[in-house]
Amino acid sequence: MHTMPTVFITGAGRGLGLELARQYAADGWQVVGTVREPAAAAALSALGARALTLDVADLGAVSRLRDELRGAPIDVLLCNAGISGKRGMALGSFDYGEWEKVLRVNLLGAAAVIEALVDNVAASARRTIAIMSSRMGSISGTTGATLPYSTSKAALNLLARGLSATLASRGIIVLALHPGWVRTDMGGASAPLTPKESVRGIRRVLDGLRQDDSGKFLSYDGTSIPW
Repeated sequence: MHTMPTVFITGAGRGLGLELARQYAADGWQVVGTVREPAAAAALSALGARALTLDVADLGAVSRLRDELRGAPIDVLLCNAGISGKRGMALGSFDYGEWEKVLRVNLLGAAAVIEALVDNVAASARRTIAIMSSRMGSISGTTGATLPYSTSKAALNLLARGLSATLASRGIIVLALHPGWVRTDMGGASAPLTPKESVRGIRRVLDGLRQDDSGKFLSYDGTSIPW
């Protein structure tokens, strides 16, 4: 019997994460998603997905994933959980506690999830790790806006690039993805893209990956973004 591929999505309770879960589930994939609030698990379960309550900033809880999912292959690991932090933080009004929280969720949370589940990815057919970044993490393209969030995504890009090198010998593809500016709680109402359009593009990019795409920073439409 042909077993369906499995996707693991962090931050799957709303926005892009929930839309990723919806589209993969509709395609017959096995979907495992993490949510911070138990209430958000209902939307995931309704899709036929397995919902795990997890805050990626709780590194102890993240490391326990290794035992919980031991031996279960994960074809695509999507590190999507992220926060934008308090609005309006800029030089003169940096809130360092808040900045630290952004780094803890966006950077350390992703690193911990990958560390916990890398063996599951290595045991799969597709062996793909996709890290949800942002064009705002591009160092060469920065305008200096929303620095706490942007620094977390720039660090995340280096994580993706570095892991693509260290995991190449295991045949694992690692890439940083820019989902576009999307109408979600984070993106706001004036964003041009719907979650459905963004996710459709992301899935097309992931479906077309080859080993030599590992270490790239790609937009949802497949174009390369400068580091």
